[in-house]
Amino acid sequence: MELASIMAKSLAKAATVKPVYRLEDQVGFMLRQANQRHLTIFQRHITDLTPTQFATLAKLSEMGPSSQIVLGQATAMDAATLAGVIDRLVSRGLVDRAADPTDKRRRVIRLTGAGSSAFADSESDAHLITSETLVPLSKSEREQFLFLLAKIAGRDV
Repeated sequence: MELASIMAKSLAKAATVKPVYRLEDQVGFMLRQANQRHLTIFQRHITDLTPTQFATLAKLSEMGPSSQIVLGQATAMDAATLAGVIDRLVSRGLVDRAADPTDKRRRVIRLTGAGSSAFADSESDAHLITSETLVPLSKSEREQFLFLLAKIAGRDV
């Protein structure tokens, strides 16, 4: 057999060998581990709100009163998750729901005074949580990581 033929067969065989699947090397697994680390840091600093509750208060503080659909899109929560979050925030007196004056079928969610205070009280801790989550990275790595993460998340960067 010619050398070229032997090499071609060897390359063809190598191309058909499946790479070993290691869970630890998969992007979803590493993102989940990074998220678990972030949530642990979050819970250490903000003990009276869950991350989804904080996100809801943050977006309402930023956007003002909002429909549940718009709020769900802004917080990246599905309708069922957001409904539960809002129910819990309503029961704690941090948000309220009212009929939309322009469309009675739609409900508008808004911060109460207590909700505004809860967000304001947690805002500096939220900045600290982000900093602590990113502490293993250098300044340039943080910038690159956040840029790439935004790209993966489908944001225009």
